[in-house]
Order: sequence, then C-alpha cells, then structure tokens
Amino acid sequence: MTTPSRRSFLKSLGLAGVCALSSRILSSTIRLIAAEDPILSGRPLVRYPEKTDLILLTSRPPQLETPMKYFDRTITPNEAFFVRYHVFPIPTHVDLETWRLRVNGSVKNPLELSLEDLKTQFEKVTVTAVAQCSGNSRGRFSPRVNGGQWGDGAMGCAEWSGVRLRDVLSKAGIRPEAVDVLFNGLDKPAFPSVPDLMKSLEASRIMDDPDILIAYQMNGEPLPMLNGFPARIVVPGWFADYWVKNLSDITVLNQPDDNF
Repeated sequence: MTTPSRRSFLKSLGLAGVCALSSRILSSTIRLIAAEDPILSGRPLVRYPEKTDLILLTSRPPQLETPMKYFDRTITPNEAFFVRYHVFPIPTHVDLETWRLRVNGSVKNPLELSLEDLKTQFEKVTVTAVAQCSGNSRGRFSPRVNGGQWGDGAMGCAEWSGVRLRDVLSKAGIRPEAVDVLFNGLDKPAFPSVPDLMKSLEASRIMDDPDILIAYQMNGEPLPMLNGFPARIVVPGWFADYWVKNLSDITVLNQPDDNF
C-alpha cells in the first residue's frame, strides 16, 4: 500500500512540475544564498517533498546541496540530506504492493524480494556511514572541471539500517565463478541515446564485507523518496555513486562489468 507521505510526494512534485521547477510556484520559498561564498552566491534555496530548504544546483535531475549549518552535528537529518541523481526522469512513486527487488544472473536461486521479505527473512543490521558525492566541492577546483559545480554540502552522515548484501547473495546461491555484482535503480534516462547509470562492486569484496548493506531505513525512518525509497545500496568508505538508490535489480556477473 502506498503510504500517505509517498502520495504527498507525488502530488507535490506534480504541482511543482516534474519536468521543470516553476519560478512562479517556488517564488514564495526561494531565498538566495549569502554572497560571502563565491561558489554558492546567488543560488536559490528550494524545498522539495520530505525535505527542508536545500541549495539548488539543478532541477532536472534534482541535485540539492545541504547547507553548512547542518554539519554542526554527527548525524545529518533526513530532511537536510543532500540529493544527487544522474538521469531524468526520476521515480516519484513506489507501490510496495508490486515493488520487488530482483536478484539474478550467476546465482542458483533467482530471487524476487518484497520490502517485507527483506525485513523478515534476513537479520537487520545498522551501520553509521558517510555518503559523499564524488564531485563534492568541485565548484572550488581551479582550473574549473566539467560537472556539477558543488560547494561542500554534497555529503551527509546517517545511520543506515537494512540487511547485509552478502546475506541476500548467499540466499540466492551466488556461484563460485561470480566476478562483479551490478546494481540498477528505478531512475531511467528519457532518451535511448542516454546510457542508464548502473554501478558494480567486486563479488569477493561484497562477500568479505559485512557492512555493505541493502538499506531500507535512514536514521530509524523509511528512506526519503529522494534518498532511495524503498531500498538502496550502502557502501561505507566508497563514494556515493556506488550507493545505488531506489534499488530494483541486482545482477551477478561472471565476467567484469563493462557497463558505462
């Protein structure tokens, strides 16, 4: 069943316009960043569903930066946690009645797991870890490099709760010849010419590391939609582009991943 917060999320994005942020609609919430930071000066603060005022880098896809005032504490609040998507459109709604996490490829027993399956068939574990975009602080590079010109707020620390990825792969019967494990999410590019962004990790690393998770909670609450609801990969110590959000598919490969 779709929770009220997810319905509200979809409704709010519909009002704001999924394809673009309407300056008319956002005019009451926009405030400009103070001029003392040359990177952030003039950028608007915007409020997306389930979020507080965040610094807007781009709206399509959403790239939202955490203001520095939230880094006076160890744990970053969910509402203030940065948002980074690579392709557009992004998922705005997940029906848990039909959503399944598919685990296939070089496994003996392919799986289709509901969120309830993740919660009841595997041990729940919690890991505190920092997620940081690999482009964090790129706006301060000299000479300038291509990509989103982030300030310093494309990062956050949270308590992530879910199941060990290696436990799920063990239940699926990962084969000895497995080399890489590929992750894909619900976000899909709008045009065939744009490659889908997927990420992979070495199978041996996953099976050796109990802290790599499929997380379904963030700071004790369901993941915000923009941070990966209903489940995401968590890889402590690795840049967040490996932390695939809105997870839908896990594919075990018996050869090195050659994906874009």
